[in-house]
Amino acid sequence: MKIINDMLKHIPIPKMVKVRQHFYAPEISNVPEAVRQSIKEADVLERISPGDQVAIAVGSRGIADIPTIVREVVSAVKQAGGNAFIVPAMGSHGGATAEGQKEVLAHLGVTEEFVRAPIRSNMDVVEVGRLENGLPVYIDKLAYEADKIIVVNRVKPHTAFRGPVESGLMKMITIGLGKQKGAEAAHQYSFKYMARHVVDMAKIVIQKAPIIFGVAVLENAYDRPAKIVTVPAEQFETVEPELLIEAKSLMPRIMFNPIDVLVVDEIGKDISGDGMDPNITGRYATPYASGGPDIARIVVLGLSEKTDGNANGIGLADITTKKVKEQIIWEKGYANALTSTVVSVVKLPMFLDTEELAVKAAIKTCNAFDIKKVRMVRIKNTLALREIWISESLLDEAYRTEGIEILSAPMAMDFSN
Repeated sequence: MKIINDMLKHIPIPKMVKVRQHFYAPEISNVPEAVRQSIKEADVLERISPGDQVAIAVGSRGIADIPTIVREVVSAVKQAGGNAFIVPAMGSHGGATAEGQKEVLAHLGVTEEFVRAPIRSNMDVVEVGRLENGLPVYIDKLAYEADKIIVVNRVKPHTAFRGPVESGLMKMITIGLGKQKGAEAAHQYSFKYMARHVVDMAKIVIQKAPIIFGVAVLENAYDRPAKIVTVPAEQFETVEPELLIEAKSLMPRIMFNPIDVLVVDEIGKDISGDGMDPNITGRYATPYASGGPDIARIVVLGLSEKTDGNANGIGLADITTKKVKEQIIWEKGYANALTSTVVSVVKLPMFLDTEELAVKAAIKTCNAFDIKKVRMVRIKNTLALREIWISESLLDEAYRTEGIEILSAPMAMDFSN
């Protein structure tokens, strides 16, 4: 690698300034009470009869306070006389294995001890119908055989398609509860038709399976619960589009555009389905979604601990490190890619020996007119955008931008992590 070191040794890395981004961010102060109140207002517990076996579907996303939210749903089921149990509802995540999906829940803090309910995980499904185009519709066998089903999920913009319903309750029914087979079926005709398939498939499942209600979580720009809404199953199709509009209004963003180099400290499935949220980076794996900043080069410096080696989304980066390459458990990301039919997200970008070399390579190749004034931003991940680092060249712009607070003097970029 001597030739690479020689090519990059004179590339300057700018000094960085820590700033705080201020967003409109309503936040729930008492999450357990908010869950209890939302269930009470929806008046849905009467749908549970004493002795009912109630499956609570929980996904793989790192939703704020998800263990607490699930525990409160479990408690509500018990108060109504039901017997609650948890089923992983995450499509092909967790390596598309029953044990892997249970481990994903444990990483998120959803354990039997904390939520006070057993977790029953397998990959068996039941076909409950077909779309007019022949695509099969599946649901988790354990959930299907339960007396009642409740789904818990965050509502937010999807990373690969646009529609009235994107990520949320109906997608969890279609893809999450569908396990690997359901996810594969929903993705078979690509994300071009996903907006339609999510709704049509979910409607079939709701007709054939005992889904009684969902608990929808909206998060603010700082990854905290902003709103919790309990939705009766028959209202999913009408209520969820309204929640999606509200969720989009609460999304954070990077308040600088364009960006020559974006440095991302970590990506992971617990952060976004695509490792780093394309709604934040502007890098999408399909042509069926758009938005976000114009970024010339993206550098990824690490994988999150909770992603457990799944580097799905690394292909959306331009440059990474040898350390990241060696942390990747390829079959986990490949299982996601084969299921979603999107393979670009698991391609390995250029990887270099050190973080410093990776950043220098991004600066060298970003095509800035003056690399000494490169417009560079560094973030921990696409969920943590409250405090970020910007290059010294962006300082004047930061002072002029409403919502930006300067927190430090310019200093050398830290590569000690």
